[in-house]
Amino acid sequence: MNGEAARPALVAGLLGLLAGIIGLVIDQSLAGLVAGALALAAGAAGWRIAQRLAEQGAVQRLVEEELRSVRAEARATEAELRAELEASLAGIDHTDDAEDDYYDEGLDPLSDPETGLFSQSFFTVALDSRVAAARRHLRPVAVVLLEVVEGLPAETPKVTEATTVAQAIAATLREADTASRLRTGEFALLLEDTPENGAIWTVERIRRHLAEHRPNLTLWAGIACYPAHAFTPAEMLTAAGNALGSAREWRQDRIEVALAASD
Repeated sequence: MNGEAARPALVAGLLGLLAGIIGLVIDQSLAGLVAGALALAAGAAGWRIAQRLAEQGAVQRLVEEELRSVRAEARATEAELRAELEASLAGIDHTDDAEDDYYDEGLDPLSDPETGLFSQSFFTVALDSRVAAARRHLRPVAVVLLEVVEGLPAETPKVTEATTVAQAIAATLREADTASRLRTGEFALLLEDTPENGAIWTVERIRRHLAEHRPNLTLWAGIACYPAHAFTPAEMLTAAGNALGSAREWRQDRIEVALAASD
């Protein structure tokens, strides 16, 4: 029991002790009765406080269990997706000589070799899985498409180093989220159990991280959420891509959110 919560019980107990001493000194039964009443009040107050703290502890445990469940589900889903992609890519020659043919077939490795983030193939499968799970559990999920350039506002922009962006993303995202690098060079984020406001704040933290280490960079981002802006994985990617296109029209940092989905 903390100090503030226990103060009423402590005061009542001290008053009861004082009344008891007074009754003993002056041999007054009334003072003894008062002491007993105050002691009873102190006990009742202490019991109520202990019960309230126990209830708070139970709520905290429930929250922690839910967070552990979400993280475990995300890890299990990631492992399943990785196994599925590894199975589908089995037998493909991954040597340097076969790299061009490998991409020409529309496939890429599970991880982007330059940044260590997940590949576009993994992101596509993960998006399908996460949207299906969001439907079952009535949870939101967000897709973010990111592009970071340098040279603005005075010069013609050019894409910055992919590793710089990947480091900012890795320092920001939660364990349950997925970050990928697309073959077109943009970055795609899949944010678990995240509505529009949470997605905006995630991108803003990435922007601040970049601004702290590389203040000459400009970040553009497009956000689309299920079910607020789209209902299928393809619709989410299209909506996020359109929002990113709107962000590119600005010669400064810009985060654009997709238009609301129509029924």
